[in-house]
Amino acid sequence: MACPALPFVHAVLASAYALKGKTERAAAKLREARNLGGAGSYLSSIRTEEIEYLGVPKIRALYEATYFAGLRKAGVPEQ
Repeated sequence: MACPALPFVHAVLASAYALKGKTERAAAKLREARNLGGAGSYLSSIRTEEIEYLGVPKIRALYEATYFAGLRKAGVPEQ
């Protein structure tokens, strides 16, 4: 992994693993993202959306359909 100390990298992997149905690997990557991100990191998808830059509506829709959908499958609750 190119940047193992960045929590976002682990969160993206958690999302990708979850979308592929690899829930155990997704949960492990989500734990790593939370550990690296500090207190309160990746506790809910709404909180995550608040801190992520999403840009124009088209990009936001892509994030919702992929990244946030995967994070929810990995175990990040809505609220």
